[in-house]
Amino acid sequence: MQNYLDLKGKVALVTGASSGIGAATAAVLADLGARVAIGYYANQKGAEQVRDTISQAGGWAVALRADVRRADEVHSLVQRAANELGRIDILVNNAGSLVERLQLVELTEARWDEILNLNLKSAMLCSQAVAPSMIERKSGVIINVVSIAGRNGGGLGAGAYAAAKGGLIALTKSLAKELAPHGVRVNSVSPGVIDSPFHQRFSTQAMLRKFVEGIPLGRLGTPMECATAIAFLASPAASYVVGETVEVNGGLLML
Repeated sequence: MQNYLDLKGKVALVTGASSGIGAATAAVLADLGARVAIGYYANQKGAEQVRDTISQAGGWAVALRADVRRADEVHSLVQRAANELGRIDILVNNAGSLVERLQLVELTEARWDEILNLNLKSAMLCSQAVAPSMIERKSGVIINVVSIAGRNGGGLGAGAYAAAKGGLIALTKSLAKELAPHGVRVNSVSPGVIDSPFHQRFSTQAMLRKFVEGIPLGRLGTPMECATAIAFLASPAASYVVGETVEVNGGLLML
C-alpha cells in the first residue's frame, strides 16, 4: 500500500522549531522520513531536545541557530542546512510571536517594526533564500504558519501581530502564483487557539476559557494537530493544493 504522506529523501527546514507547533512539526516531518533542520534563535536547549528526540527515534535532524529577521543570517542558515542535510525541499516558516499585547495608543514604531519583521519579513527572507534552488529543481514546498488573528484581528492588543499574519496570508497567495509555474507549491496553515507556549505566555486562563466557549469542538487545539496539517501540505497527498490557507481551529472560524 502506498504511503501518500511519505517524505523519505526530503530535506525540511522548520524555523522557530524549538517548542510548540514548530517542534511538533519537526517531529512529524522526521517521522514521515524527512531529514530536518531545526531553526531556532534563543531557545537552544529546546532545539537540542527536539533534535535529540528525533535522533533517538531513528530520524535525522540538526539544530541550527539564526536570526531570521536578518537576510545574512537566513542565507547562512539555508547554506548550513544544505551542507548538513542536502538542498531544502520543504520550508516551514513558523518563526513568529505576538511579542507583547499592546493597544494602539501603547504601540511604538519600534515595537511595530519588531513584530512585523519577526512574523512577516522573516518568512519572505526564508522563502527568498530557498526559492532559487527549488525553481532550479522544479520541485519544492513552502508552508507559512499564519494565525486566526490574520483573519479576525486577534484578541485585544494583538493588532500588529494580526496585521503581520494577515500580510503573510496575502504573501502566501502571491508566492503561490509566482512559484507554482516552477513546480513549487506555497500554502499556509492557520492555527486557532492552541495549547502551546504561545498562549501560556500571552493569554490568561480567563481568556482561554472564553475562547473555548466559542469553539464548537469545546477544547483548545494541540501543536500536533497543527503539525499534521502542515505535514499533509508538505506531502505528495497535497500535490494539487496551491495558495490555500488551511484553518486548524476546531470550528472557531469557518470560512
